[in-house]
Amino acid sequence: MAKKKGSIVYKCSNCGYTQPAWLGKCPQCGEWNTLEECIVDPNASSPRMNADGTAKKARPVPLSKIQVQSEGRVSTGNAEFDRVLGGGAVKCSAVLLGGEPGIGKSTLLIQTAASVLSGMEKARVLYVSGEESASQIKSRAIRLGLKVDSLEILCTLRLEDILDALDSLNPLLVIIDSIQTVYSVEAGVVPGTVSQLKYCANELISWVKERDSVLIMTAHVTKDGTIAGPKSLEHMVDTVISFERNNDEVRFLRAMKNRFGSIDELGIFQMDGDGLKPVQDPSSLFLTRRQGALPAGVACVPVFEGSRVFVVEVQALTVPAKASMNRVYSDRVDSARVSRVAAVLEKRAGIQFSDQDIYINVAGGVRLTESAIDAALAAALYSARTNIPLPEQTVVVGELSLAGEIRPVSKLKQRLKAAKELGFSRAVAPSSEEDAVAVDSIKNLVQALFSGK
Repeated sequence: MAKKKGSIVYKCSNCGYTQPAWLGKCPQCGEWNTLEECIVDPNASSPRMNADGTAKKARPVPLSKIQVQSEGRVSTGNAEFDRVLGGGAVKCSAVLLGGEPGIGKSTLLIQTAASVLSGMEKARVLYVSGEESASQIKSRAIRLGLKVDSLEILCTLRLEDILDALDSLNPLLVIIDSIQTVYSVEAGVVPGTVSQLKYCANELISWVKERDSVLIMTAHVTKDGTIAGPKSLEHMVDTVISFERNNDEVRFLRAMKNRFGSIDELGIFQMDGDGLKPVQDPSSLFLTRRQGALPAGVACVPVFEGSRVFVVEVQALTVPAKASMNRVYSDRVDSARVSRVAAVLEKRAGIQFSDQDIYINVAGGVRLTESAIDAALAAALYSARTNIPLPEQTVVVGELSLAGEIRPVSKLKQRLKAAKELGFSRAVAPSSEEDAVAVDSIKNLVQALFSGK
């Protein structure tokens, strides 16, 4: 009789003999108390399953008996990539990398494969491509000057072929480019469906979790920039990384989820003929080097991105509304935040924005989310509305409340120190620090910045 999936059998841990009922003594080898309860699942392909389709039944274990293992990390050979991952890729983990077409995902991954091969002797790397041929991958490696002669290339769409290759090679690093192209006959024959994505990703992640390997999967994104497919795919992996761009050369790498590190780190790359290279001086991307005077509507603010401080330039422009209602155009700062700051200025500082269209930009194209930019955003809006520029070499930092208060922000000393190192001689902040003008309300902020003009 065929065994039903999920049925219970008892298997001898000494000789492997199975039978449907428990016995104290194994009929085949004669050992006592060796029959263990197992689940029969012949269709499962998890490495935890035995060749005969049986697996030990999962049982709860007291937390006090669990041994904590140190996280073994694999360096990608790229300081910015390692920074976003939290110090390198953790073994037995899965990483999902999303980005728009042509942004450089494949370039980053083949550079990572080359670094792992050169940095670790006898390491094996498997590069699975469902979008490019092996000759295209080799051409890119030659163009970038990478030594990847020992890189294993597998060009296939079938999950079963990938699992067979993983079992035979047992690689340290597995790259799937991309997960949307992989399909299994168990879930149909059309790649990219919800069931295919969940099934194929689960099988690959299950394989990696049982070995000291790292899985990196690339994913397509929608026109909004979010990873395409079911949200459950992001819940299944350990790390979700978004690859963004602000122009044709600069790329931003940011973690949206990371079980082994911070999600506040930002990796910055520059694309050239030799591939992706880490940016040595990130602050140069976010500040405009001008020969003349500072124009109206521009304010500088030191912001934290993980463990680093950048001084970025917030730019504002106000023009009479072209319709009956004013509109806010801002893609690098949340438009709701812009509207809130404008409303506080109108209520507490007596300057009208309800009849103005507001445009907000951030130099360098970085996206700002922390509340420490509120004061600088308010200063830029006030400057744009009155056409009065801010003082030269001045940074503004602080959180703005609905009552018009300028509230303290975290790590203020580090922010002001970084601004001073970049040549800013004056700071307007919510607390009295060295070389800083202390302000506690939006009225004091306006007075400190624009009273002399």
